[in-house]
Amino acid sequence: MAKSYENEHPIKAFGWATRDTSGVLSPFNFSRIVTGEKDVQFKAMYCGICHSDLHQLKNEWGNSKYPMVPGHEVVGVVTEVGSKVEKFKVGDKLGVGCMVGSCRKCENCSVDLENYCPRQIPTYNGNSLDGTLTFGGYSAMMVSDEHVVVRWPENLSMDAAPLLCAGITTYSPLKYFGLDKPGKHIGVVGLGGLGHMAVKFAKAFGTKVTIISTSTNKKQEAIERLGTDSFLISRDPEQMNAAMNTLDGIIDTVSAVHPILPLLMLMKSHGKLVMVDAPEKPVELPVFPLLMGRKLVAGSCIGGMKETQEMLDFAAKHNITPDVDAVPMYYVNTALESLLKSDVKYRFVLDVDASHKPPRGTNKKLILIQSSKYIELYKANSWIIDDIPSSHKGIK
Repeated sequence: MAKSYENEHPIKAFGWATRDTSGVLSPFNFSRIVTGEKDVQFKAMYCGICHSDLHQLKNEWGNSKYPMVPGHEVVGVVTEVGSKVEKFKVGDKLGVGCMVGSCRKCENCSVDLENYCPRQIPTYNGNSLDGTLTFGGYSAMMVSDEHVVVRWPENLSMDAAPLLCAGITTYSPLKYFGLDKPGKHIGVVGLGGLGHMAVKFAKAFGTKVTIISTSTNKKQEAIERLGTDSFLISRDPEQMNAAMNTLDGIIDTVSAVHPILPLLMLMKSHGKLVMVDAPEKPVELPVFPLLMGRKLVAGSCIGGMKETQEMLDFAAKHNITPDVDAVPMYYVNTALESLLKSDVKYRFVLDVDASHKPPRGTNKKLILIQSSKYIELYKANSWIIDDIPSSHKGIK
């Protein structure tokens, strides 16, 4: 007999899940835990679509658990708090990022680096302390321990949800590796969801920024709108040679396999190349350039809870938000297809609440061209009444 996720916990919940490696999401009834004494229950309002969601949905990293409700960039409003909750009250805005738990006892946890805890519990595609699957923010509500919940600044738009992953993923290495000092010259490899956030934070820190990209058609956007200082085409040997030994550090945001040597040659002595995305195959690392310039190649993964709150407060103070296209939950499959084709500037955000008023940046074209194959799929399973549903009503 199939397991009943709807009756696993006391609180009924609704979201969108994939059941297998097809990665196609469809309505999913499941359940959440009762709000404990240190827990916060909240209504999800917005959830960012991260590129890692694509990998997880299709088991491209080999660790996917099904059924899967993705989403680890969740912004919502508190609806209930436990008796010992201190930081939140009903009606507060909050955010939940890539993790919903850690051991709180290890060396990393003791210094606010829960993101490197060996027993970290991911927001989705993981296992809770009771062994049940964790389900993420492509859902109407969540319950989380207040320790892994951050306050959402009042002056920060709620659809800036990608700050909880793309934001902290780029903010943290800039700070940790000393690449946040005014006057430093920072390279950013790739101009996508992560790359454009790296540019925004680096510029806010007062650094000089150079984009390194294979795409010439991103140059005007990078310089005129994002304010980058220069733009290098990585496939142009002349440009790359002219820029040798000019960068203090590089944030590499590209998930595709790409050569590391040209990037090492761009850095000054003591330069730091920090990789924040994970290519599916191992990259080739030439050692000789490291020796001759005492250069470093490092990695960085999100940030701890204290640093994530710091990042949000910094973003609010400096008016730093991701560039988003907000779309209703019902268009999630089409949005994922567009993301796979890099057909978005720069991140999709799901309007989980399905407000009748179009959110900031709504991609009306995307709504109009919703793939007919998904409409037919939903109809065939009685998941919707109309071709273009306007709320969660009509889901059976």
